[in-house]
Amino acid sequence: MEISKEEYSKLTDKTSPDSTILKDCLWAFVVGGLICTLGQAFIEIYARLGMSLKDARTWTSITLVFIGVLLTALGLYGKIANKAGAGTLVPITGFANSVASPAIEFKSEGFITGLGAKMFTIAGPVIVYGTLAGVIYGLILLFI
Repeated sequence: MEISKEEYSKLTDKTSPDSTILKDCLWAFVVGGLICTLGQAFIEIYARLGMSLKDARTWTSITLVFIGVLLTALGLYGKIANKAGAGTLVPITGFANSVASPAIEFKSEGFITGLGAKMFTIAGPVIVYGTLAGVIYGLILLFI
């Protein structure tokens, strides 16, 4: 069966989903902003409890990682990420999710060959290339 270019174009237009890039970007911005606002709220709370700013920031990071792992374990982080896209990937909670997801998925294979071996399958390349980029950037700054 042969169809013309015009017929093919009409067929693809009919079956292809409409682009939602603007809506997706808006959701990513809103959810990422909410995560960052939550982080700032934790900093303020910890500081009001008498912690130094350095300690408040440290405990905020720990709290956000905990929340990210907890939401991943409960199966909620993936649902939020499906709606918010990159808004959930950039903050520290996204990193926590990228470590916790494979750990949860492969725990049935055991602590060594499952959890231990698979935990960093997603986050590992980020750590390696992030460290490498930091070294290269540091060397560039050293010689400039």
